[in-house]
Amino acid sequence: MDGVRGGATLSDVSAARIPLEERWPRPAVMGVLNVTPDSFSDGGRYLRPADAIARGRELAREGAALVDVGGESTRPGAEPVDAEEELRRVEPVVEALAGESIPVSIDTSKASVGRRALELGAEFVNDVSAFRADPAFAAVAAEHDAYVCLMHMQGGPRTMQVAPSYDDVVSDVRAFLEERLAFAVGEGVREELVCIDPGIGFGKTPDQNLELGRPVVVGFSRKSTLGRVLGDPRARQGTLAASLGAAVSAFERGAWMLRVHDVRETVDALSVAAAVERGRVVV
Repeated sequence: MDGVRGGATLSDVSAARIPLEERWPRPAVMGVLNVTPDSFSDGGRYLRPADAIARGRELAREGAALVDVGGESTRPGAEPVDAEEELRRVEPVVEALAGESIPVSIDTSKASVGRRALELGAEFVNDVSAFRADPAFAAVAAEHDAYVCLMHMQGGPRTMQVAPSYDDVVSDVRAFLEERLAFAVGEGVREELVCIDPGIGFGKTPDQNLELGRPVVVGFSRKSTLGRVLGDPRARQGTLAASLGAAVSAFERGAWMLRVHDVRETVDALSVAAAVERGRVVV
């Protein structure tokens, strides 16, 4: 289906990058590749570079428009990792995948890690802190004319789930993201290269996660919010079926990209949802 399995390769990208929606038509899927020992879903599985590179290739074959490589867990309660260790984890993976013209996103909040990944061929930076953790990162992204995802998170990974509260979750998240977008643009990032993520699970209760309107990038995949919605208050992860339901629902409400662990299944689900939306399947 157009917009899920397709997309330009790195060789098609000029020095001045085309807008996000042209680079990766909706609905697009971002495949999660955690090169960490402690991520909530796949921590430790791809810590060896060879395993991570093989997984990245698999995600691309399954239809991921982008492979999102992260070397530091941002799960609730996660401990920080220094830049040297984060680079040790992600550098060989980014270099190998980008070298094979697989579109790569670097999931980091550190300017030094982002810079090195962009030098190695990554084209997208996914910063869960929205340039708050390291404000210099915005200028690095601008220098490389990188695509940028700015995410909302209340607090930090170690504190974000400690009684999250808002006056109005939609208004508060919108105001935060508008301010971070203005900061990024002020640092030279082109607005047409920026997308936003409301931060599902990052400092929100399950009910608040379901109020967030029409975000651009959505990451419900396997999150405990989904298990709790299904009635398990102690759920550590959501099921595949719940993740697919959330992905389709987010797409139907205007989401452009879904960040997921289960790429093939999500691509198939979104292909059908897009066909229904466009009148190709009558239900």
